[in-house]
Amino acid sequence: MTAAAPELTTAPPREADSGHLRLDALTKRFTGRSGIVTAVDSVSLDVEPGEFITLLGPSGCGKTTTLRMVAGFEESSSGSILLDGKAIDDMPAQRRPMAMVFQSYALFPHMTVAENIAYGMRLQRRTRDDIATSMRMAVTSMNLVGLEDRSPHELSGGQQQRVALARALVVQPKVLLFDEPLSNLDAKLRDAMRAEIRRIQKMFGITSIYVTHDQDEAMSMSDRIVVMNKGKVEQAAAPGEIYARPASVFVADFIGRANFLEVVPEHAGDGRATVTALGRQFTVAAHPKVTAGGTGAYLMVRPETARLSAITDAGTGVGVVLRSTFHGPTIDYEVETTVGTITVTEPGVDPRGALAEGTNVEVSFDPDRAYLLTQD
Repeated sequence: MTAAAPELTTAPPREADSGHLRLDALTKRFTGRSGIVTAVDSVSLDVEPGEFITLLGPSGCGKTTTLRMVAGFEESSSGSILLDGKAIDDMPAQRRPMAMVFQSYALFPHMTVAENIAYGMRLQRRTRDDIATSMRMAVTSMNLVGLEDRSPHELSGGQQQRVALARALVVQPKVLLFDEPLSNLDAKLRDAMRAEIRRIQKMFGITSIYVTHDQDEAMSMSDRIVVMNKGKVEQAAAPGEIYARPASVFVADFIGRANFLEVVPEHAGDGRATVTALGRQFTVAAHPKVTAGGTGAYLMVRPETARLSAITDAGTGVGVVLRSTFHGPTIDYEVETTVGTITVTEPGVDPRGALAEGTNVEVSFDPDRAYLLTQD
């Protein structure tokens, strides 16, 4: 196991309110064989100094293109990028006060760890003493002490990623950009590096934009998540709000797992609605666009908010267990009901106590944790 990095009590001083980033109707169009493709469609976003924002979405949603426009690697078709109130659209990438941590680490193989970390500072023509001071802080905070003279090929994947992060931090950027930096690591190391990146980002207080398609990364690291789909922002909010109050069926389905029960709202107003589902009437929180009557509403029920009760009399339940899967901490059930197949997740007690396939069950859920959405 890798030893925990020693806690530092100080970080390089930063200007007050430095690193305020604003995207104003940012758009990118490409011309291909099939015509003009809009990769990023009028994205507007206000990122506060020191905030950690994650751009999340499926492949092709525009998140990486947005990041590359912020970095200066792609030229926008329209819109504007402002940093601390000044437009930087015409500023070349090398002059933008930003640093990027890449998926491939992008370390120089012929340089040592120390030389890789110091590279950007030398380009900035920093003094020898300044470089030495920044180097000590970087190798200590990144748990790289004793590895300064090694070459990148002598390091593990996690150590290489720490070197890449250290190299980005020491140039004291106003904005730190991450392009899926953990996708090459195994699951256990990825979890450790998530916590490490977040700890370092908080300590240095650097505005950060992180691109990933991994919802667990986004949920565990972000101050806010920006969910993108087909070049547009579907929702930008704190992880808890994204999960509990998604703005659309797409967001609800992409973040975590969800059951969608088609219902007809009987009453709606003031952010609440009354619906009948699984044989019972409930009053639940509702999206502002939900209206009473008609069709086209889905009740989102997260699997962990539902519960099953076995019914001993055959045919009296509202569902039948099709399959159970033991995961250790939890058991997943697939249950066939009159409104379709739903998934229920319960605490993983002794697997021998799991409900057997074919068991008639009553399905209930916590209405305070359900949410009513219009169909996209």
